[in-house]
Amino acid sequence: MTLITLFGLQGVAYTQQSAEKPSSYLPVDIKENFATILARMQAAKAEVMKRQMDLLNERYDLSDHPAQGVTMSRGKPIQEGVRVKLPQGVTWDKLAAMTPEEIREKDLFPAGFFPLPHPNHPEGGMVFPKFEIDEIKKQEGRDLTRFDLDFDLPDQFLPEFPPPIFLTTRPDLGDVSEGKLVTIDNYYPQTA
Repeated sequence: MTLITLFGLQGVAYTQQSAEKPSSYLPVDIKENFATILARMQAAKAEVMKRQMDLLNERYDLSDHPAQGVTMSRGKPIQEGVRVKLPQGVTWDKLAAMTPEEIREKDLFPAGFFPLPHPNHPEGGMVFPKFEIDEIKKQEGRDLTRFDLDFDLPDQFLPEFPPPIFLTTRPDLGDVSEGKLVTIDNYYPQTA
């Protein structure tokens, strides 16, 4: 780290990190060719997805329990009940009776309230549910399928698809998406 002065302004210039200091940034100078990267990541896909699903199942009840008589705009059932799993032998009442310090000391904070990691954090990037991938492929001919991982959340916990669009300034119009996924190819005909 070096103090610099440029155009009368002082700032800090950061020099390249040394090899001893670890970094969370991926290297920019990739040494593998794409075919090698593709083969490595495709081979690791099953393990990546298994690890993420194990994490989800450890933290949450992922079973399908739709609430009776409660749906989204177009009728998709809404899931009911608390889905965060508690540590063995702990109830919500016992947890509520403890102080934050006791919960911390006994390591009883429910893991379902921790941030949920990306299924393949080192690679990152967007991941789409299969129904969205299929619709984009049908409408635009683009395939958003990833070769290294799949979408990890069960469909019953996702909002209805395509998402309805309600304009706060024009509630009289209702769902202006007309039940269609709005894309660059159909945006203008729908707004006319």
